[in-house]
Amino acid sequence: MLKKLIPLLIGLPFWGEAQSLQVCPQCPYSTIAQAIAAAKEGDTILVQKGVYAEHNITIDKPLTLIGKDRPTINGQFKGNIFKIRANQVTIKGFRLANVPFKATEEQAAIHLEKAKNFLIEDNLMDQVCFGVILFKGKDGLVKNNRISSNAKEQYNSGNAIHLWSCKNVKVIGNEAFNCRDGIYIQFSSKSYIEGNYCYGNLRYGLHFMFSDDNEYHRNKFAKNGAGAAVMFSKRVKMVENTFQDNWGPSSYGLLLKELYDSELVGNTFYRNTIGINGENCTRMKYNENTFSENGWGIRIRGGCYQNDFWDNNFLNNTFDVAYDNNVNDNKFRSNYWSDYTGYDLNKDSVGDVPYRPVKLFSYISNRTPESIVLLRSLFIDIMNFSEKVAPVFTPENLIDETPRMEPFKRTQK
Repeated sequence: MLKKLIPLLIGLPFWGEAQSLQVCPQCPYSTIAQAIAAAKEGDTILVQKGVYAEHNITIDKPLTLIGKDRPTINGQFKGNIFKIRANQVTIKGFRLANVPFKATEEQAAIHLEKAKNFLIEDNLMDQVCFGVILFKGKDGLVKNNRISSNAKEQYNSGNAIHLWSCKNVKVIGNEAFNCRDGIYIQFSSKSYIEGNYCYGNLRYGLHFMFSDDNEYHRNKFAKNGAGAAVMFSKRVKMVENTFQDNWGPSSYGLLLKELYDSELVGNTFYRNTIGINGENCTRMKYNENTFSENGWGIRIRGGCYQNDFWDNNFLNNTFDVAYDNNVNDNKFRSNYWSDYTGYDLNKDSVGDVPYRPVKLFSYISNRTPESIVLLRSLFIDIMNFSEKVAPVFTPENLIDETPRMEPFKRTQK
């Protein structure tokens, strides 16, 4: 039997046991680059506490890099810190600092290109242009990192986590602030984004384009230029996210544009200039969401067809729904409206009088923003009442026939 096996074994590579290499000023390897050069595939490099002035550290083989007691790698504003060019790479437990902005080349604390099965976990990244860039990455995880910059203008800053042409990447539990965008995703599919907190970024907490079949669960986007923008995509699912305190003359909790066959379930829109701004969105499902204390709860622009809104709560918004024209192809049913003044004689928790959520003044203010100064005047109240009785400018069929008498209570899943 052994004689038969010997020919089959000839030519196969032999892998010894994985080794652990130590990096510290007194260790055999005083720099991370030296340890990577000496390591074999599958080895682990343990970097001890200290400050290491290194940049453009290229990882070209499967390796695990672990920082003990949070060592700092100071990029000295000279370039990328880590460049990952191999599969099965782990980077965990480091502080990565001082990555420059360059107009001709994107610089990041961790720059990954055409690699899969990677793990980037529990790292602190500060004073970085880009935190993590994933270029054609696949089957990886970016988890529990804290990424920040001191971005002042959009044109000379970068994103905390940046995915381009990736597939099946999970971004979980990260904190991103003071960057251009918190999370940026383009031409990427089947990503799963959960439990991230993106706040104080110049442009968007989440910026998402040309990416189908992605899911976003339980993220929070607060005090950004705008909360999130989801555009030019299909089959996107957004569940139990929070969009809060995104204020400004052109700020949204969530901007939706050219989005199709997607779902928004159980999200909270609180104190935004506009909760949701939708344009050219078709076959969308909105249910169990709460719109509270926004300027506009939902603003529907042109090209929005066959959308369904049900079991949502509209609480104390200046305008619950704004509509740009008097033709409607969307359905509102069984929502709760805090402005509803109807009655329920048969006590079935459904209002006996239908509710028209679009006020005439919201129609006017969309076209003439300066008119907002008249918001609390008696004249506006009379005008809104007359339009409710006999709709002329607002869609006659945009009506909730079964308004709830009490807010919808979502069961956590």
